Amino acid sequence: MREFTLTSEYIELVKLLKLMQVAQTGGHAKIIVEDGEVIRNGEQELRKRAKLRAGDKIEVLGETILIK
Repeated sequence: MREFTLTSEYIELVKLLKLMQVAQTGGHAKIIVEDGEVIRNGEQELRKRAKLRAGDKIEVLGETILIK
């Protein structure tokens, strides 16, 4: 499990995917979300700009990311 520490109130889902290098580009991140590859706290997340906050758990392409 990887961890991401917030420096503000939240981070948008596509930005997280880019920063954590799950996606190579912003466009790639959007495709991953549109294809239903992202699970947020146990439920599929299809909103590209979903606001992720501390405590959220993201599962994507076999990786788990915990937001702190």
